[in-house]
Amino acid sequence: TLLLSHFYNAIPTDLVGGFALMFVMGAIFGEIGKRLPIFNKYIGGAPVMIFLVAAYFVYAGIFTQKEIDAISNVMDKSNFLNLFIAVLITGAILSVNRKLLLKSLLGYIPTILAGIVGASLFGIVIGLCFGIPVDRIMMLYVLPIMGGGNGAGAVPLSEIYHSVTGRSREEYYSTAIAILTIANIFAIIFAALLDMVGKKYTWLSGEGELVRKASFKTEDDEKAGQITHRETAVGMVLSTTCFLLAYVVAKKILPSIGGVSIHYFAWMVLIVAALNASGLCSPEIKAGAKRLSDFFSKQLLWVLMVGVGVCYTDLQEIIDALTFANVVIAAIIVVGAVVGAAIGGWLIGFYPIESSITAGLCMANRGGSGDLEVLSACNRMSLISYAQISSRLGGGIVLVIASIVFSMMV
Repeated sequence: TLLLSHFYNAIPTDLVGGFALMFVMGAIFGEIGKRLPIFNKYIGGAPVMIFLVAAYFVYAGIFTQKEIDAISNVMDKSNFLNLFIAVLITGAILSVNRKLLLKSLLGYIPTILAGIVGASLFGIVIGLCFGIPVDRIMMLYVLPIMGGGNGAGAVPLSEIYHSVTGRSREEYYSTAIAILTIANIFAIIFAALLDMVGKKYTWLSGEGELVRKASFKTEDDEKAGQITHRETAVGMVLSTTCFLLAYVVAKKILPSIGGVSIHYFAWMVLIVAALNASGLCSPEIKAGAKRLSDFFSKQLLWVLMVGVGVCYTDLQEIIDALTFANVVIAAIIVVGAVVGAAIGGWLIGFYPIESSITAGLCMANRGGSGDLEVLSACNRMSLISYAQISSRLGGGIVLVIASIVFSMMV
């Protein structure tokens, strides 16, 4: 059916056409990526295969403009990505023990800072090996990589760079986005490798759980009764209404704090965490939200990855940035983020694998879409709430650091 649609260039550019194309393409290349030797173990498997093939189809002109428009309408006009992340955040946070959640959130920001310190130290050392000054390494490599992606990282960083130094924002952005693109690839690869390390050395991994329960003694939450479709539907209502409240807070009520803009997904994490801590949600509603989250992460992830490849991945950017120095420096900075977050997380009471993935790799990727790529590569979609803290609140922390660093190094 889709081949006929492609041949005659006749596809509706609405949700029906977009989802039809994304479902079928995701299923075909997901199965290939899941079975392909080496790729399925070391590169990220099905999700990475899907978004790379989708990006190549755009780059090579295989997709028609109507097909691109159909997928773009799902991802951009209807913003399926926002719905996906909102559902995962709600299910992930409501499924965590209330007391454990509060303690983990309090310890998570220091873990992010440890990752930034690790990335900075490793970046400075490798930069000096290539003869690159400390100020250039920090401004053009470390901060863009750890800045929370493109829209929340590279773009505002270029504005800060321009306002503080008076130099061209376009020049800074073109360099920053290229370095960030390389780092995102390494973040995905390292996520798959960390998953393998966690399977071999089980004491390092919580298998998707961030907090070492031996470090935090908590009472078990009340068990849920029978879960029906109604509780699952309530999970959707909670996801969308919490997102709406977070959006209003971020856009109108508190658009910035101390001059730093806080993204609505960061507010959503805090709102859902407060809802969990309040005890207002019954165990059945929490279980319903978790069931909905599991459905999205297990059944719709491959669909989403087609959209990520078409709308958020530019292969030409990756090709242009592939110089030897850039590749090595970006890789070492990502390693530094992993090491710093792992050590910081262990000292606080987190599993090193999970803390290095969330506070390390999810700081060093391309934001929201990068979070999904990293977490899917290591089979830890349950950590999406912490990944969003990294991309949103962590990215905000980097912007504050950048304003100071740029001022000092002009």
